[in-house]
Amino acid sequence: MILVTGGAGYIGSHTVINLLNANKKVVIFDNLENGHLETVETLKKIGNVEFIKGDLRNIEDIEKVFKSYKIDAVVHFAAFALVGESVENPGKYYRNNTFGTLNLLDTMIKFNVKKIVFSSTCATYGEPQYTPIDEKHPQSPINPYGTSKLMVEMIMRDYDRAYGLKSIKLRYFNVAGCDNQTRVGEWHEPETHLIPNILKSAIGKEKIFKIFGDDYDTPDGTCIRDYVNVEDLAQAHRLALEYLETENKSDVFNLGTEKGDSVKNIFDVCEKVLNKKIAKEVVERRPGDPAMLFANANKAKTILGWKPARTIEDSVSSAYKWELKNKNFCN
Repeated sequence: MILVTGGAGYIGSHTVINLLNANKKVVIFDNLENGHLETVETLKKIGNVEFIKGDLRNIEDIEKVFKSYKIDAVVHFAAFALVGESVENPGKYYRNNTFGTLNLLDTMIKFNVKKIVFSSTCATYGEPQYTPIDEKHPQSPINPYGTSKLMVEMIMRDYDRAYGLKSIKLRYFNVAGCDNQTRVGEWHEPETHLIPNILKSAIGKEKIFKIFGDDYDTPDGTCIRDYVNVEDLAQAHRLALEYLETENKSDVFNLGTEKGDSVKNIFDVCEKVLNKKIAKEVVERRPGDPAMLFANANKAKTILGWKPARTIEDSVSSAYKWELKNKNFCN
């Protein structure tokens, strides 16, 4: 059985569906602070899913899972992920993201479970020294969120040396889109991501969106970011798990489209999907925003056999269908 921590959340729930489609049995561990019980109930209708509510910061909660089920491997999503909040409240991020993961790893060792796929982040790299960013790029995070994830990567390295715990670290960039059958989707409170906020505005009370600078050294002057589809991302987690099962090697992989989309292009795609103009204005740049931030994902393609299949249009379309279906409780 596969333990998915944070499986009631955005990326975790999509990965659970991918695992179920591959005939895996799954137990979800989630404190429902950012995940949703409605999502768990939906997943239970799709396949063989168990659920235990618990918190990584409480090691007794985690041990309960390992005592109740024979866990073969772990896919670990459970984390706080708001950069701004991490700056204002770093302790929350170190206690949950780092210390909570340490509790998880210690429990895995105690119960002789030695395979884990870790949801890391491109935020471990910090300010890009070059693009596209590959796995050898220096890691120097500029916020506590990125630092909390980098600390976990370092702990996993040491746990491999000391205990033989094998881990795959997946560093990904911006995530977009939803399940193509709109069974699960992006549901954050508050929502901080550009695409769902544009779509929510189109459905509800419209607002004027800000474009922070249009004078960057990019083709259209706006920042470029790498948006990977959440279903493609879910597939990558399953492939990483299968790699662990067959090769039993620790490694790290970037996940991204390798090209990125500009802010203006995101608005253009949203306008095309919505069939309407979106009110926006150009304002001054935000300090610290790099012009381009996108991945070199060749390693994942070569070793895991992973290749993103969905376009940014696919991501926006699926996200819009999700928002329309669930506008009453996602807004």
